Amino acid sequence: MISVSDYIVPIIFFTVLLLSVIKKKDAYNGFIDGSKNAISLMCNVFPYLVTVMIAIQLFKASGIANRLSFTLAPIFKFIGIPSELTELMIIRPVSGAGAMAVLENIFVTYGPDSFIGKCASVIYGSSETVFYISAVYFSGVDGKAKGYAIPVALVCTFIGYIIGCALL
Repeated sequence: MISVSDYIVPIIFFTVLLLSVIKKKDAYNGFIDGSKNAISLMCNVFPYLVTVMIAIQLFKASGIANRLSFTLAPIFKFIGIPSELTELMIIRPVSGAGAMAVLENIFVTYGPDSFIGKCASVIYGSSETVFYISAVYFSGVDGKAKGYAIPVALVCTFIGYIIGCALL
């Protein structure tokens, strides 16, 4: 079955070509210039991304994620967040794919319509991988005030988890 979403990219492509003809701009050279900028951007971002990906794998493979989850579970339970969600709350800022696997496991175990499943959906859907996004943003920033960004982002993320689960 063909849906409208199958046509979005070709429509955008032909719209850009049509606009370039109407405005008498050279679409080919514009594309080449954009490609040059994308390559230089990738060269700047790549080292940050590799570093973050290696750190994420070390965090999970070393068992620190599991130990941290076990240690923080009673604290989260006291706050009102089910202890079953602790692993998701720790993995989500670190790894989107890892968090998706944890979310799937929660759905299989508790069901998507349970309170735990709904909280897990809110946690997964309302947050982002803080370290990945920070690596991308920091690759283009030269300022010295980067040190506060990740701790503030993590605190705000966890406050969002608490409020999101409390509002269910």
